[in-house]
Amino acid sequence: MKRVVLDASAWAAMVFDEPDSNLVGPAVEGAEVHAPTLLRYEMASIALKKIKQQPDRAHSIARALADASGPRYSISFHDIAPSDMTMVAQQTGLSAYDASYLWLAGSLGANLVTLDRQLARASEALEL
Repeated sequence: MKRVVLDASAWAAMVFDEPDSNLVGPAVEGAEVHAPTLLRYEMASIALKKIKQQPDRAHSIARALADASGPRYSISFHDIAPSDMTMVAQQTGLSAYDASYLWLAGSLGANLVTLDRQLARASEALEL
C-alpha cells in the first residue's frame, strides 16, 4: 500500500471542497495517509479564516471540519520533534510548519501531497 503525507493546503482543498480538490483525491485514494499533529491546528485556523470571510457559511464550514475528523477519513497523526522541524526548515528555507510535513514524508518514505508550490519544490528537490 502506498503511503502519503497530506499537508494543510491539500487537506483543506478536500475538506472545504475547493477548486483544486480534484488534484488531491487521486493522490490519496487507496493510500495510507499520514500527517503531523500540526495538521489539526492548521485546519482549525483555515476554518476560522473561512468563517470570518463568509460568516453566513459558518455552520457548513464547522460541519465540514468536524466531518474531516470523523471515521470517514483515516489519518495517522505523528508528533514531530521541534529539532527535526528546525533542521529541515534551516536546510530548505521553509517555515518550521511546512518543514514538519517534509520531514515526516522523508522519515516514512512517503509521497508528500501538497498544493503549496514552495513545499512541493522542496519535496521535489529532495526527491520525496
